[in-house]
Amino acid sequence: MNEYIPSPSSWVADQVELYEGSGGTDGTTLKGMPVIIVTNRGHKTGAIRKTPLMRVADGNNYVLVASMGGAPKNPLWYHNLKNDPSVEIRDGAEVYSMEVREVEDSAEKQRLWDLAVAAYPPYQDYQEKTDRVIPVFIATSR
Repeated sequence: MNEYIPSPSSWVADQVELYEGSGGTDGTTLKGMPVIIVTNRGHKTGAIRKTPLMRVADGNNYVLVASMGGAPKNPLWYHNLKNDPSVEIRDGAEVYSMEVREVEDSAEKQRLWDLAVAAYPPYQDYQEKTDRVIPVFIATSR
């Protein structure tokens, strides 16, 4: 098994450490909103990567929004998920093995985008400040 390499972004690494170190009882919010931890495999290194993302649920599925705060490029984890769709999602104390796919269908994507914006309204601001269309993934049970 490949090793876990913490994010070079200290706030991300700290959030993951607090969340996982507490068994999912601490570090479960960011900016006052619930977050999940998405564990995936790096597309270049093959190393284990972990990213806190805003918690957007669609029934038993999760919506993953590759917003990167409205930056002009997709986040690195976007490329990881495109390369290897197998992920683990930690939601509080629960951990789920899931598969992700990028949502291409416009009606499905709009429905999921609306859920995401309802869960975390800044997503709309992020889309307005970037020229790229922010990718949306759906994570479903394996």
